[in-house]
Amino acid sequence: MFADLGAALASFGMPALAIIVFTMAVRLMLHPLARAAVRGEKAKAKLAPEIQKLQKKYGKDLVRFSEESQKVYKRNGVSMFAGMLPMLATAPFFMVMYQVVTTPNPLLAGTIFGVPLSAHFLSTFSWAFFVLFALLAVVAYVTVKWQQSRMTTTPQPGFMTGLIKVLPFGTILVAAYLPLAAGLYLLTTTTWTIAERALLYRILS
Repeated sequence: MFADLGAALASFGMPALAIIVFTMAVRLMLHPLARAAVRGEKAKAKLAPEIQKLQKKYGKDLVRFSEESQKVYKRNGVSMFAGMLPMLATAPFFMVMYQVVTTPNPLLAGTIFGVPLSAHFLSTFSWAFFVLFALLAVVAYVTVKWQQSRMTTTPQPGFMTGLIKVLPFGTILVAAYLPLAAGLYLLTTTTWTIAERALLYRILS
């Protein structure tokens, strides 16, 4: 299956461009789920002040806090998992893309600027990877700044603040251990993600 899909993409003659275009096409198809996720997140954000009051009121009584929080969400017609389920539904699509760009197939036989898409950083130390890492770092930095701007209206626990600053840069480490094709996919999908979410948070009420 993955080899066949890779072969189909490779048939376009420009494997690197095919990865970018196919990734964008998949993300476009998943856009309705992204909209649902953002709507759910914004609905929960509106209830954040009320949830925080409950947290202060019940302190370490997690059972009571959970019960009262569920009542708040139910009363306002919001699921506690709002924003999570739509994104979980996209997991199978991302798994397919991951397999296509990591499993040996005709697509990985292509090159970008003379560097094989099947190349690994640890075995080649190619300049293409350093360019890729730099671009991923820029996207990660923009992601962190955007998430921090949201925290002014939706406060997060201390440990979450730390994770928000670190996790986006994890894509660089992942790209260092995967084929160049996978790094190209990561760059495309992470760029799409931050651009899409920033736009949706701006236009959705």
